[in-house]
Amino acid sequence: MNTTIDDRPVTTPGQAVSAEEREALRESVADLIRRRGGMDTVRAASTRPGRTDESLWATLCAEIGVAALPIPEAHDGAGASFAETAVVLEELGRALSPVPAFSTALATAAILLSGDDTVAAQVLPGIASGETTATVCWAGAGGWDTPGVTADGGLLSGTAHYVVDGESADLFVVIAGGAGHELTLHVVAADADGVLVEALPTVDPTRPLARVGFSDTPAQALASAGDLPGRLRTYAWALLASEQVGGAQAALDLSVEYAQVRKQFGRSIGSFQALKHRMADMYVLVESARSLARAAIDAVVAGAPDAEALAASAHVYCSEAFSSVTGDAIQIHGGIGITWEHDIHLYFKRAQGSSQLFGQPHEALRLLRP
Repeated sequence: MNTTIDDRPVTTPGQAVSAEEREALRESVADLIRRRGGMDTVRAASTRPGRTDESLWATLCAEIGVAALPIPEAHDGAGASFAETAVVLEELGRALSPVPAFSTALATAAILLSGDDTVAAQVLPGIASGETTATVCWAGAGGWDTPGVTADGGLLSGTAHYVVDGESADLFVVIAGGAGHELTLHVVAADADGVLVEALPTVDPTRPLARVGFSDTPAQALASAGDLPGRLRTYAWALLASEQVGGAQAALDLSVEYAQVRKQFGRSIGSFQALKHRMADMYVLVESARSLARAAIDAVVAGAPDAEALAASAHVYCSEAFSSVTGDAIQIHGGIGITWEHDIHLYFKRAQGSSQLFGQPHEALRLLRP
């Protein structure tokens, strides 16, 4: 897979958005999530068909326009950029909201990166309005370096693994291999002939994954450059890092809150020096991860020469920071932290699962070696 990032923008930057506007966007998303319910809603959604909160997603799209943010105005989008999408994902990661925001954003990026205006005009307006949810079918059984689907004469065959929100998607954007090992991009409706979607059991109940099979399925091919998969993975790592930062912040907040109310030897455990030091270390990890995640998505949006390196660095650092913070959070909570009734274990599980998406951190390290 060609993962070289040249001097072209990874995404086309939209209209300038001020820091105040981004903060207002963040507050709007956070307020909506609070009003729509807490972790009880998340847990309930994980047991329903599709394992998503369709009502919350519809409201996010209708009231805030989260799916439309990176889509050009020519395709009924907001004409902003994926940096604003990252702001949304950080808040959704903080709440572990079971909505297809990340998967739809990644599919949107794939279509925009292809440069195929015809297909973009056909599918992006539906995505922008929230009427269409989309996801990317990519990984083979061994991971993302080799697609699990092949294309021959406009027909798709094979199986894509680890498809995020595959059960609830209306549209699949498929990266497929070919006879000459070239990679091509296709779009196909989820209800097309020959498509079989199988829900996968997951350690993290808040991240639905599916296996999507294709059997001589007709699909529409997109014109795209051969380096698109590498550029798309760079984008995926950068946005995933933003989501991970939100989850790590929530785990830190839960730990601080618990340390203030849990009493031992007649005083709150947060007054113990050892726990103060541990939570200070957690805070440093969260803030440094946030800085790197923001630098990565800004570089991706701007098409900076160091976008690939920053995105790979963000995947490594934010994955490790999220895992470390949630691991410490479990320790601070003690026995209750490993019970089903408490929420902290859900963040721990999300940390473990998200670090494996689009290549494990040690695989991303290969891109950083001289």
